[in-house]
Amino acid sequence: MKAIIYTTSGSSDVLSLADRPQPEPGPGEVRVRVWLSGVNPTDWKVRQNASPDAEQVPNQDGAGVIDAVGPGVPENRIGERVWIWEAAYKRAGGTAQEYVTLPSRQAVALPEHASFELGASLGIPALTAHRLLTVADGGPQRLAVGALDGRTVLVAGGAGAVGNAAIQLARWAGATVITTVSSAEKAALATAAGAHHVVNYRERDAAAEIRRIAPDGVHIVAEVAPGANAALDVAVTAPDAVVAFYADDSGTMTVPVRPSMFTNIRWQGVLVYTVPRTAKDHAVAAVTAAVADGAVRVGEEAGLPLHRFPLARTGDAHAAVEAGAVGKVLVEVAE
Repeated sequence: MKAIIYTTSGSSDVLSLADRPQPEPGPGEVRVRVWLSGVNPTDWKVRQNASPDAEQVPNQDGAGVIDAVGPGVPENRIGERVWIWEAAYKRAGGTAQEYVTLPSRQAVALPEHASFELGASLGIPALTAHRLLTVADGGPQRLAVGALDGRTVLVAGGAGAVGNAAIQLARWAGATVITTVSSAEKAALATAAGAHHVVNYRERDAAAEIRRIAPDGVHIVAEVAPGANAALDVAVTAPDAVVAFYADDSGTMTVPVRPSMFTNIRWQGVLVYTVPRTAKDHAVAAVTAAVADGAVRVGEEAGLPLHRFPLARTGDAHAAVEAGAVGKVLVEVAE
């Protein structure tokens, strides 16, 4: 089978197309014929910085069809359309290959009405977004219709993959959604995703505008740039709010201590790979329910343009993500 591999860290040039034996699923595993592989920032960062002990296939997310199951997995899963999450975390086999084996729970049934493009775009962005929206005191632990009724959510960077997922999931769960963007083009994408209010922070005083929209403050902040936005977040949050951040924009963050303390604001880091198993199970279940409801979409009309690359150009796909491509980058694995 065809696969993209690397054996040393470095730029996207370390990725190469190779022929590998088709893997067999072990106990509790399934084998998925991969149609599309999704690329995330952690994929190129791991490739650039990690030193693999053996031949490594990149990419955590994907979508395809189960074609074999290992001992302990019901045979009726064969033929099931699935979306894949965390295929390459602490494993050598990511989704940039024609067939991947992984634990059965990491291949999740994809409704017939949901495209493989959507399935390959879920994974890390959607699970991260779910965690951002469920770490507030008092929950909810799992999103559902109405779970965020009465809450106001601020999504920083609403045109990104995680921001897009956060907007869609928060709106599905009943929240009022505000998002910040840096351009008119990104504002159009955030609006398409479903944000109720879009604030271009290059054109107006973001804090004043957010406070005008939400005079009592926002309850949850899904933060992509904590180093740059800490002062803004403190200025617009309600008492007992949580600022959940998932990206490292500067390496350091200066927290306004006194206002954070006096209003009991909590600063919560989120790395989806290391969140508790129960939280991941809640996220997978909620994302699956949202997809079934048609509440999560992809494509420019949903605020998430798709950029497609053939398998042999996976290096170019990684480079596109590293360069900050707006939207979701997908690798076409199946011909």
